[in-house]
Amino acid sequence: MSRPGATGVGIVGAGNISTQYLENLTRFADVEVRFVADLDLARAAERAQEYGVAASGSVDELLARDDVDVVVNLTVPAVHTEVGHRILAAGKHVWSEKPVALDRDAAAALLADAEARGLRVACAPDTVLGAGIQTALRAIARGDIGEPLTATTMFHVPGPESWHPSPDFLFAHGAGPLFDMGPYYVTTLVHVLGSATRVQAVASTSRQSRTIGSGPRAGEVFPVEVPTHHAALIEFGEGRSAQSTFSFQHALPRSGFVEVNGTEGTIVLPDPNGFDGTSTLWTYGSDEPTALPATGPGFGRGAGVVDLVRSIRDGGTERASGAVAAHVLDILLGIRDAAEAGQPVKIDSAVDPIAPLPEGWDPAAATG
Repeated sequence: MSRPGATGVGIVGAGNISTQYLENLTRFADVEVRFVADLDLARAAERAQEYGVAASGSVDELLARDDVDVVVNLTVPAVHTEVGHRILAAGKHVWSEKPVALDRDAAAALLADAEARGLRVACAPDTVLGAGIQTALRAIARGDIGEPLTATTMFHVPGPESWHPSPDFLFAHGAGPLFDMGPYYVTTLVHVLGSATRVQAVASTSRQSRTIGSGPRAGEVFPVEVPTHHAALIEFGEGRSAQSTFSFQHALPRSGFVEVNGTEGTIVLPDPNGFDGTSTLWTYGSDEPTALPATGPGFGRGAGVVDLVRSIRDGGTERASGAVAAHVLDILLGIRDAAEAGQPVKIDSAVDPIAPLPEGWDPAAATG
């Protein structure tokens, strides 16, 4: 049954991640999923039936619908911008899975196309909108650590080939730990420290091939095409900086670590690849840390789609915007380029400061 006041949403791509989006978008009151599209029509139909979506079919059929205003692009990264331009040409707003593009020019062209048409592009990750990270961002905004100055992030794992049944794409060009996991960490840093201005980096590759450890392809050897470790120094405005490492070559796993240091204290944020979690605050003069449990409703992927829909309706700016995603991509490409060239890379793009969400923000609430 159609929900009065809900914005019509379509899904392109019925793969594994679509289940996470559909689980939430089908219960968020301000949106209504009205169509699931995929090259595999049977898979699209199966996914639509699974989540009670009324219709499914081809991408062309989806883009021809007048009752869909926002299209969620869950295709593979290599065609994100191609599909994004098709969505815009159909007069619909875009929510894209990360990355928004694979290079700077493609990202800029997509955003320019949207602006020329009076439409919007927004992009994952929306984990930064979760109650866990947002609780920490509100603590920083109200001055709990004073002025934020530096940050440290770590994503250290042995690599996904031990558990992922088809991990080779994660070691191919355009992936690796930098581009697969980097968006979660760097997006959080941009929300905390603002726009980056320059990066320096080094990289290494521990092995030229990996072996799949589980699933039907177990034992298959595949090549490693990209560095499996990047260590970066990211400079932000007003002398702020972050040290970040992204690695698939640590036998000792340490991931989900984001620490921000300020003039009055230090805060450790929850895993930026999650929507919940407790932050821990240390302040000068205090003997014990303070736990800051996540405040606000719990939710998952798709919250950014709701923020986009409400921002369009109310005339505001969505927090997980295409501009932020393009700036994060610029930083990640800068890290890659700095490591390859062995010299610093200037970051020319910039974004406006991003205010935290109100504590009571709830993507499941009906606000239309």
